[in-house]
Amino acid sequence: MGPEALLVMDVQNAIVDRFASSRPEYLKSLSKAIEAAQSAGRLVVYVRVAFREGYPEVSSLNKTFSALAAGSDFSETSASTQIHDAIAPLEGDVVVVKRRVGAFSGSDLDVLLRARGITSLVLTGIATSGCVLSTLRHAADLDFQVTVLDDLCLDADEEVHQVLMTKVFPRQATVCSSEIWISMLG
Repeated sequence: MGPEALLVMDVQNAIVDRFASSRPEYLKSLSKAIEAAQSAGRLVVYVRVAFREGYPEVSSLNKTFSALAAGSDFSETSASTQIHDAIAPLEGDVVVVKRRVGAFSGSDLDVLLRARGITSLVLTGIATSGCVLSTLRHAADLDFQVTVLDDLCLDADEEVHQVLMTKVFPRQATVCSSEIWISMLG
């Protein structure tokens, strides 16, 4: 396994407000993993979804984002798109803004990772069936080694989360708990 980065995806105010109430310990557990990664010298990359004022990146053909643009403030400067304070980035961490569901789509993530020689990714985020699934598929197609921390991913549908973690993700990634991953950081 080569140089590794921890991706913290879509853990931003509006999304946390919508999902994390189902697992109150989520932010504390995620913070622990982030601190462990930072202490071990791993790159931590925060990925958030946001759009320019007026949503010029959003096509009326995009069912998800056109509805979001019509009814929410997901602009780059909005409080709703900022990383949640419980896991705020530290100096040396990277923040990437994406324009689509997956972390690579409409962002400079691939350029940033390759510039640092990163070959392995550890995925966390909200939602399992959204950004985690899309990012995993794209990362695998780009030949990254991928690990998914199952307890640090949330989804509105627990059954979908379990199917992805046990049947779909293992085809392209290692799936484990944050506790196991932290113990392997050495």
